[in-house]
Amino acid sequence: MTQSGFWGQVSTHKNLDIGIANGMGKASSVGLGVALGRPDRKVIVLDGDGSLLMNLGSLVTVAGQQPANFYHFVFDNGVYAITGGQPVPGHEMVDYAGLARAAGYRNAYSFADVETLATELPGIMAKPGPVLVNIKSKTVLPRGPVDQTWESNKRMPAALRAVRKTLTGS
Repeated sequence: MTQSGFWGQVSTHKNLDIGIANGMGKASSVGLGVALGRPDRKVIVLDGDGSLLMNLGSLVTVAGQQPANFYHFVFDNGVYAITGGQPVPGHEMVDYAGLARAAGYRNAYSFADVETLATELPGIMAKPGPVLVNIKSKTVLPRGPVDQTWESNKRMPAALRAVRKTLTGS
């Protein structure tokens, strides 16, 4: 998901960030595992619209567990940016917040402008999860090749171990 690349530029807790290389559709499932393992910590999942569509069943799985610390942000740009910008089929008719509510998320929102999102975000983060926040965003395609190599795949287990160590102290 392209947005995770931008997150790396602003994150102040890199030891808690897990990039899921070559794992489209898996962000919410990995996030759920972390949320269940550490219910005392808020878990923020950054997902793409195309990625979520690859694993819609994860909405039901998350809702079935009702993790109060789970915050799922979906960047709805209408394309599979990570693979070159192919359009997400049916993009204009999918209501991700509606899907999350129907699946059983406690709260779900959709925003088309950053100002409203910024105003509402503190209240949203104070609500119990699972929460889904759909953010209608511009299409931004990565410049140059996307880092989806065997080397990027090797980094994910190391990142998972680092997060585990940070969260558990071991």
